[in-house]
Amino acid sequence: MQLTSAERLAVLMLINRRPWSARRSRRRFSAPLTLLTGALAGILVLALGWLGGALTPKPQPDLSGLGDAQRAFAGGDLDGTVEAAERVLAVTPGQPDAALMMVRALIYRSYTDWDRAADRKRALDVARAAINRAPDSADAQAAYAFALHADGQRLAAFNAAEHALQIQPTHTMARVVYGLAYAGLGSFDRALIQLQQAVKATDYQVDALRALAVVQSDAGRYRDAANTVDKAIALNWGLIPLHFERALYALQIGDGGAASTAYLRVLALDSENVKARLRLCELHSTLREFDQAIRTCTEVTERAPDWSAGWHRLGREYFLLGDFPSAQAAFNRCSTLESMQNVAPAERTFECWYLQGQAAALNNDCDALWATYREFQIMALGGPLAQTWVYPPEGPPNCPRATPTPPR
Repeated sequence: MQLTSAERLAVLMLINRRPWSARRSRRRFSAPLTLLTGALAGILVLALGWLGGALTPKPQPDLSGLGDAQRAFAGGDLDGTVEAAERVLAVTPGQPDAALMMVRALIYRSYTDWDRAADRKRALDVARAAINRAPDSADAQAAYAFALHADGQRLAAFNAAEHALQIQPTHTMARVVYGLAYAGLGSFDRALIQLQQAVKATDYQVDALRALAVVQSDAGRYRDAANTVDKAIALNWGLIPLHFERALYALQIGDGGAASTAYLRVLALDSENVKARLRLCELHSTLREFDQAIRTCTEVTERAPDWSAGWHRLGREYFLLGDFPSAQAAFNRCSTLESMQNVAPAERTFECWYLQGQAAALNNDCDALWATYREFQIMALGGPLAQTWVYPPEGPPNCPRATPTPPR
């Protein structure tokens, strides 16, 4: 069919009008479409977020139950570590990793103050319970080795640590104790090799650095020990034993200022700490600050009246100042406490008897002198002592009338 010119023109006009109509339609609905697109995008994002959450692995729960203990230890809270580990062991007695955590905390806590020595015995009990339940566990064997070492059983600690490494050659804590045991047996070179390997591991870094510092100090490398324990302190500022050890290494190189700072850090962490006060008393005495030493040692005896070491140190300070009546009284308190507490004769503080006797002599208190001397002689009969105290038959010149009666 042929179109006339007028009809063709009408068709062209109709075609040319459609795009404009379409553009007007798009402009009319542009805002609602934008909102709809945004809503769809939001739904898509939420859906993807939900799907991603469903597909992303969730953090695994602490199946061992030691999360609280680990966090407490990382903050230097040894009481909290012990309590948290105890809760785990109450539910699963002898759980090896919980036993190892508790043993570490108990041993470190035993070095924090004067009245914590019993923690080392308790650590040994916890470790024994763990190896009885899981003798093939590297954690249990490492705990046992560490407890044995702290108890002074060096060879047994070496064997237990070696057993742990046979079970698990990569066990860092076992290697730490292995190195300490080597040093305890006098093999410092091998100890250093083991501990230098241990500090490269990613776990038990504080334990490894501390042990390396201990062995470096034992080997006479005091500056290295100070630098190494500084690294451990940087990892766990709140762990009090590290500051005591830092003070020791400072004293070994004659740096009294650094030692004093370390003791003051202990008091900042534990304002009631008596052991830090005693160490400060000793430091004041070394620096010939006798008045300050007496004030600090007096505070020690007030806070811990049953600690013979405080009375011994206070007696020494009075003796050095020439206050012999006060020295005699302090030394008498020391000797009385050690006798009442049944301290083994070989472990008693010799000066609490000997200097007490000298102070009595200088005070012309001959009765007290001979009573102390006779007590010492009886004590010496109980076994060999590292130091002796013997008068000639006529006695000291300032007590010529008194003649000591040999003990029967």
